Amino acid sequence: MSRPVRIGVQLQPQHAPDSGLIRDAVSRAEEAGVDIVFNWDHFFPLTGDPDGAHFECWTMLGAWAEQTERVELGALVTGGGYRNPDLLADMARTVDRISGGRLILGIGAGWFQRDYTEYGYEFGTAGTRLNLLKDNMARLTARLRVLNPAPVRDIPILIGGGGERKTLRLVAEYADIWHSFVDVDTLAHKNKVLAEHAAAVGTDEARIERSVQWRGREQAEQLRAAGVSLFTIGTSGPDYDLTEVRRAIEWRDEVNPELLEGLA
Repeated sequence: MSRPVRIGVQLQPQHAPDSGLIRDAVSRAEEAGVDIVFNWDHFFPLTGDPDGAHFECWTMLGAWAEQTERVELGALVTGGGYRNPDLLADMARTVDRISGGRLILGIGAGWFQRDYTEYGYEFGTAGTRLNLLKDNMARLTARLRVLNPAPVRDIPILIGGGGERKTLRLVAEYADIWHSFVDVDTLAHKNKVLAEHAAAVGTDEARIERSVQWRGREQAEQLRAAGVSLFTIGTSGPDYDLTEVRRAIEWRDEVNPELLEGLA
């Protein structure tokens, strides 16, 4: 399945002591032409001062839904181990409604131990966290189907991670977008694994959009040729520098000429 390239920006909600700095970054990103604005679902900074300024993910997404007009938005990704799945479905539906149908529901098994221990959640092991994510995905998707009012659209689900036995199985079962941290050679292998899981559960793996972090134009060209269509650049506070985001947008507009022609 051929898809146009899309560019996301992850505005990491760390080291911005004033939430207005993040609001300004969202406005600048939408004006620059990004397709998706992501944050992340952590409770503490991941880089720099570990006790630096930090804001919560989902309340922020509600504000972004009101603030923005065009971009899709979501978490890259929600920590599945510390979000009740039924409540998360309701939160996602609400943000989707506020935004007029622009939410992407990103979720993963979680990995940053401090998020769990300091907020009173059991960290467990990678295996137990993935087992919990499996149980939670069934509950989350079931809840989405019965909420009243329903979401504006079938909310796209993004699953982050690359584990071949459990994570890619969940991608095959539930995801519209698969986000991973891979090079071209690794992607080719994992695509085969994903195709096997998709066949086992009776879904078409070609419908799942491939998503990676942006590592520059040269690697993006290679990954695009291998089937990746969503590239995301991360940036932190307090400055939220969008220089590399603009470079990625320029490249996107070069490789999506048919879209530009349609706007002419």
